[in-house]
Amino acid sequence: MSKILITGGSGFIGTHLIESLLKNGDEVLNIDIKGPKLESHIDYWRYLDICNLIALRKFIKEFMPDYVIHLAARTDLRGIKLDDYKVNIDGIKNILEVLDEIDNLKNVIFTSSMYVCEPGYQPISFDDYSPHTIYGQSKVLTEKIIREKERKYNWCIIRPTSIWGPYFGEPYNLFFKIVLSRKYFHLGVKACRKTYGYVDNTIFQILTILNSSSDKVDEKIFYLGDYDPYDITEWANEIAGCVNIKIPVIPFYLFQLAGWFGDILKAIGITFPMTSFRLKNMTTNNIIDLKLIYEIVPNLPVSRIEGTKKTIEWIKNNHI
Repeated sequence: MSKILITGGSGFIGTHLIESLLKNGDEVLNIDIKGPKLESHIDYWRYLDICNLIALRKFIKEFMPDYVIHLAARTDLRGIKLDDYKVNIDGIKNILEVLDEIDNLKNVIFTSSMYVCEPGYQPISFDDYSPHTIYGQSKVLTEKIIREKERKYNWCIIRPTSIWGPYFGEPYNLFFKIVLSRKYFHLGVKACRKTYGYVDNTIFQILTILNSSSDKVDEKIFYLGDYDPYDITEWANEIAGCVNIKIPVIPFYLFQLAGWFGDILKAIGITFPMTSFRLKNMTTNNIIDLKLIYEIVPNLPVSRIEGTKKTIEWIKNNHI
């Protein structure tokens, strides 16, 4: 049994991670400004804002973890300035300061984001950044702060790709919701291929990293996701086929018009399911090189169709 601290464990990935650790018999502490999604996780949660250095030091030093998985972050794209994402910047500075005071610490996983590079951009190295959002810029700073810090424990950075599955939120649950509500239409020849990851596979990758020898993971950066890129047309048909839906095809220019219309509504504060930004993301190939994580986790436990069926069942049971 290990003592494992999770920051931001009440979120989507954190919920699955804590569930897996508890089943394994580990001692878990989740510090988060939000309560857990599952009632069974309440006893392992403490309210804490990681920007509060005094409280952070108190909780971590009382728990004295063997391992830390840092997930806490603001991840939406609604911020308009870097200060809106201070939890990503000031929070990581606080985490690093306190972890220096934990003598028995073995391994720390810091979570970044694939949005340190815009979709479609192929970096030539892990310090080749090209963020297209303020959120992405905040995660670039997060990574630089981590990498510039000298430390005595093993550490690595993970960049989850587009992770999906039960308990997920926007924007990834929207794809399922739109398909299942018969509001999805194929984009004709504009469909693309992207790297996605089913959440159980992502948790398997994280836990394998956590328990790997230092020579395999220390000071490395891993993208996380399923190894075969998803053809969006095929995946949409797969989702629809699970509930006997036939997806129609409409001309691409109609999506462009919907995107422009959504831009206008967004400018006046009205939410619309399509914008030019979202359309660009939907039609831009974004295939991530997963070679590093594949080398230590060559086999993933859940197929896409298995994950799709489990996710649809969760959506139905929870009336999402």
